[in-house]
Amino acid sequence: MAENGTLTFSEPDGYIAEFGDARINLTITGAGDFNARLTRLKLKHLEVYLACESLPRIAYISLPPEQVFLSFPVGTASLISDGFTLRNGDMFLHGRGESTHQRSDGACQWGFTSLSTKQFERCSKTLTGREIAPPHPSRVLHPARADVTRFQRLFKEACHLAEAKRRLIERPEVTRALEQEMLHAIINCVSANEARDNQTLHRHAAIMARFEETLRQRIDQKLNMPALCAEIGVPERTLRLCCAKFLGVSPTRYLLLRRLNKARSALRRADPSIATVAEVARDHQFLELGRFAVTYRTTFGESPSMTLHRDPQSEPAESA
Repeated sequence: MAENGTLTFSEPDGYIAEFGDARINLTITGAGDFNARLTRLKLKHLEVYLACESLPRIAYISLPPEQVFLSFPVGTASLISDGFTLRNGDMFLHGRGESTHQRSDGACQWGFTSLSTKQFERCSKTLTGREIAPPHPSRVLHPARADVTRFQRLFKEACHLAEAKRRLIERPEVTRALEQEMLHAIINCVSANEARDNQTLHRHAAIMARFEETLRQRIDQKLNMPALCAEIGVPERTLRLCCAKFLGVSPTRYLLLRRLNKARSALRRADPSIATVAEVARDHQFLELGRFAVTYRTTFGESPSMTLHRDPQSEPAESA
């Protein structure tokens, strides 16, 4: 039986937890209230996601090696994956077990599909007569118009069925037919495309993975550019170049945004009768409370005190 439905969210933590085996770190970069809507469809061999988000953000997406993942923009808004701008019709074929920086400059919609590497190889051999090895380095795909149009139609139908026709999608013959059509469309897009492969991109992606690992381990410690570069093993100019391409901001700005997002999450979870803004700020390496409050308001459009004293918001999670 297919698992399907639509979930809505008013905070990032619950939202990113719903992407199956994908691990996503979401850093909000714009002011306002975050809202997201996630439609998902889980078939026997294929998982389909449609995500709608209200604010600009940087997502660091880590994927398991035993699955093949495709991500792509939906509608007119573009996505930037590892520095490459993806527009309607473009796809990002994720390397096995690799991580990707994906960012948006405003509200966006994007799609995400995954299938096992064994199923990918089996389908590719059935359709093309040869096994297409799951990718190791990530690639940008530009499928032929006919192939991408067919895939987009099937993706839209899958999301519509998941949202509005629960009884129909639970019929085995419907799910089998839909899954087979989508698998064929995916293989066609992957096997007959103009792929952009770039060794410099792969080197920079490896640097950014080390950068993220350093932040994960030491984000609660005092960090500066010389310390970051020494830990990663690259010159400052190289790290700045990579961050500008992948993140759209400098390394120190990204570190600040990561810490601000962690502080915001902590303030939302805290009990205002016990916790204080000053305590939360200090816990996240903000030692000057006045500067923290100004930076926080500029980034999120509200004061940290307002975040702390908001009424608790239950996380909506309703199946459509």
